[in-house]
Amino acid sequence: MERDGGVVIQGLFTQDQVARVNGEIEPAMQALNPGTTHDNEMMQAFHGVNTKRLTNLVTHSATFRNEVINDSLVKEIADRTFLEKTGSYWMTAAQVIEIGPGNPLQPMHRDLENYWPLFELGRKGPEGTINFLIAFTDFTEENGATRVIPGSNHWPDFEDRGKHEDTLPAVMNSGDALLISGKTAHSGGANQTADVYRRAVAFAFNSSCFVGEEAYPFMVDMDLVKTMTPHAQRLLGFRSQYPAMSGGLWQYDYGELSGHLGLDEEEASVGPHLAPGTN
Repeated sequence: MERDGGVVIQGLFTQDQVARVNGEIEPAMQALNPGTTHDNEMMQAFHGVNTKRLTNLVTHSATFRNEVINDSLVKEIADRTFLEKTGSYWMTAAQVIEIGPGNPLQPMHRDLENYWPLFELGRKGPEGTINFLIAFTDFTEENGATRVIPGSNHWPDFEDRGKHEDTLPAVMNSGDALLISGKTAHSGGANQTADVYRRAVAFAFNSSCFVGEEAYPFMVDMDLVKTMTPHAQRLLGFRSQYPAMSGGLWQYDYGELSGHLGLDEEEASVGPHLAPGTN
């Protein structure tokens, strides 16, 4: 991961988990139109003309919110990525991305471009965001497998997003995941098939120093939140955040947000820097 900017984790999730998530989201996917709601031409190209993007996966899939979001390996990787350097972290987004037949190559980009300071710091900055691109169908070069430029996380100029001809396809079986650094240049591949739909879940995290992409406290029903683990509640922003060197952010009257929301007792700690309530 450090050397190449990305790595394929084979069999991260079981075929049973994949089948259950696919079944739970299918009604919402069928009701969703391809394309984007953006008027901006750049975002239209980024989102894809024949690509469906299902947001708020937490609400749509019980398997995702109860199992995938609490996966022990995912948590260990995120802990090791963020806690030492930047403190606590939360979930950027968890969205289904289904690339349909005929959809062209996505523009090259880096995920850290959501966060201008990380873009400016480039390769010298801390790891501010990571993304698990989970295959919920097989990924082939023909059906639009994510394309990556290995080593681009070390380039001196992040204004250089690379060229598609320099990419490699992340060919995967369903249940595998491409773990990718926010510093790595990549894109969605072109779907060159006539009838195959490539489905993935972009399951991303960012340092609590930065806001996430999906505003979960305004999206997820509180009764649903109360059934979730404290770890999942923190990832979604229903508990306070503790970046390195901070006495706490996302608080209520200088106190832990979960207390105001009436959630269960706080986790024992959130990382090596600060525990909840530290002054």
